[in-house]
Amino acid sequence: MRVLRRTLGTLLALAAAPALMTACSSARGEDARPGDDPPVALAPYERLLPAPLSARAEGPGYTFGAGTVIRTGRGTGEEVRRVGELLAEQLRGAGGLPLPVVDGAQGDGIRLRIDEAAQEVGDEGYRLESGPTGVTLTARTPAGLFHAGQTLRQLVPVTGPGTVPGGTVTDRPRFAYRGAMVDIARHHFSVEQVKRYVDQLVQYKVNTLHLHLTDDQGWRLTIDSWPRLAEYGGGSEVGGGPGGHWTKDEYRELVAYAGARYVDVVPEIDMPGHVNAALASYAELNCDGKAPERYTGVKVGFSSLCVAEERTYEFIDDVLGELAELTPGRYLHIGGDEAHATPAADYAAFMDRAQEVVGRYGKTVVAWHQLATARPAPGAVLQYWGHDKTTAADKAAVVAAAKAGHPVILSPADRLYLDMKYDAATKPGLAWAGYVPVRRAYSWDPGAYLAGVPESAVLGVEAPLWTENVSTRAEWEQMAFPRVLGLAELGWSPAAALDWTSYSRRLAAQAPRLDAQGIGFFRAPDVPWQ
Repeated sequence: MRVLRRTLGTLLALAAAPALMTACSSARGEDARPGDDPPVALAPYERLLPAPLSARAEGPGYTFGAGTVIRTGRGTGEEVRRVGELLAEQLRGAGGLPLPVVDGAQGDGIRLRIDEAAQEVGDEGYRLESGPTGVTLTARTPAGLFHAGQTLRQLVPVTGPGTVPGGTVTDRPRFAYRGAMVDIARHHFSVEQVKRYVDQLVQYKVNTLHLHLTDDQGWRLTIDSWPRLAEYGGGSEVGGGPGGHWTKDEYRELVAYAGARYVDVVPEIDMPGHVNAALASYAELNCDGKAPERYTGVKVGFSSLCVAEERTYEFIDDVLGELAELTPGRYLHIGGDEAHATPAADYAAFMDRAQEVVGRYGKTVVAWHQLATARPAPGAVLQYWGHDKTTAADKAAVVAAAKAGHPVILSPADRLYLDMKYDAATKPGLAWAGYVPVRRAYSWDPGAYLAGVPESAVLGVEAPLWTENVSTRAEWEQMAFPRVLGLAELGWSPAAALDWTSYSRRLAAQAPRLDAQGIGFFRAPDVPWQ
């Protein structure tokens, strides 16, 4: 245990951490908690989250302050310039430093460099080198430069000027897909709130935003060909509130905002269940031709599109076509979960046709893992939300689909559902999948989670935030933070670096940054907050 209290000096090899932590666990006992000891002071490169592939503290650092310049290099293009401008905005912070962005790679300051030969870091990785004359960020792509900038933010003092310690970071992600989902259907949230979440997430290298846009309680996006979906179907939410919806321009604004931060938006139109808002808006979508009342409760599984009617497929084509035009990313999510009101044969037939529409618009299907019980289209991605009590048959269907070549996104409800309560005292949220304390949310390995699904079949991980019982920004942030930081590390860091003791101490070290950004996070008792 004394080993953990020594500064690692000039060399930090995070990939070697498990052996160090295993020895510590043996000395303390497997049931020991970080809170049993006083908080451990970590050196700057030891605090990085997500844990990088490698980090080495070495030599004198760089004085970051009023004279710092961000240099994008000559001939690197407008995109690198935009990365530099955004990094300058992020680094100015409360201190209001000038941080001008200039062309030219020579001179002191923060230097952004594209090196297409840097194969070891992949498409999203980077190198960060800090010394007396400045900090050099190198990547193969602008996305890699952006991620390097987020690491630099953690090495810069929270309050502004100071010293970036000398050293080197070499880094790349474990999984391509590192996502967070927000449900704006159960309770409506503004575009500005979602943009705030994007800014919070990208600091920790999350690169995907999944938007649950429709459900029984509300339809949240304008569809020109079916205007009552938003105008009427958007006018309700859980508990009877006023609801609301986004215009297409608002959606485009969010997509562009996320894209500038290298976050892909994955929109979801849930079908054939979870559709009461649509059925209430258009009687013709109901088999009996009668529109139900709008719904403000929280039950699931009672609604279904009329699978036998051709008008249903005209509706799907119109909606998905407009959504595909608005969304530059590769994925469209078509839901497919909890379709209890749709007979199994009808469900399979419906999903066949819905997947065909997605493909026709040049997109790749994403659906909840229930699609595995039907006929997933070639290349369709399955999002697994099962948990420890999920039936063997459901898990077997997912395993079979993965072995057949379907990528899997892991969102186990008893690990990554951010709406699950931390404990019995948590006021917002639900507990149908059990309580999910911070340690449980983090302490699992996505590459070995589902027996029979190899790591090569895991596209990545995603933490959904459902909002049946989350209606304010304060509740949102309380439930998401700090657990979403665990999601970020599980998606980015090498498997060898995943260790609760190390992570909990690095998580605790993030508190001043979260506080400075006004994020109302839950101070979990299983984390040794400083």
